[in-house]
Amino acid sequence: MRDLARIIDHTLLAPEATPDRVARLCREAHEHGFYSVCIAPVFIGLAGAELAGSSVQVCTVIGFPTGMSEPEVKAYETELAIRRGADEVDMVMNIGAARAGDWQQVRLDIVQVVDRADGRPVKVILETCLLTDEEKQRACAVCVDAGAAFVKTSTGFSHGGATEADVRLMRAAVGPDPGVKASGGIRDYATACRMIEAGATRLGTSSGLKIVAGEKDLSAADAY
Repeated sequence: MRDLARIIDHTLLAPEATPDRVARLCREAHEHGFYSVCIAPVFIGLAGAELAGSSVQVCTVIGFPTGMSEPEVKAYETELAIRRGADEVDMVMNIGAARAGDWQQVRLDIVQVVDRADGRPVKVILETCLLTDEEKQRACAVCVDAGAAFVKTSTGFSHGGATEADVRLMRAAVGPDPGVKASGGIRDYATACRMIEAGATRLGTSSGLKIVAGEKDLSAADAY
């Protein structure tokens, strides 16, 4: 496994995040070649300015972390995020609607965000620790039907994060083409590799520096 940096969304979504810390996150992402920074909507402009001229994308979150905003609110959040320079959005699915079996509401939520994203990739966070396997499978199908580019495991703000079993289930549910983002609890190189082997094509983590350091250590060991 090599060059993990290019599939990492270098993430800082803590409520105590400061502009200085976000600026540092952006510098780290540029230095290490991460795919994106994933930051709160209030920091989109700052991240865009810090990353101007680099290949690092700006990703933000919608309806975060509970997913319980009205569809129109999520749609407006998305419109505003794109207007301010976001390249990708990670939206939280209406988890309560999924648990209630109201898949029409779940789909409406996603469709409105996809529409307002205006061609930018939308990743839908399922919060897998709160769903049954059957609900996860159904949610994946609805996401793909609604036009989402990715399904994503977790916010990192509930009681569980990404698991290999959930990533495999999601990959099987969406098929070979849509993206699967594993997020939540991915803190080292070995875990990152296991998620990719299970079918993840993007990793969301606040431990990107530790992960790429582990990759470099392994590469150095292989050289001997």
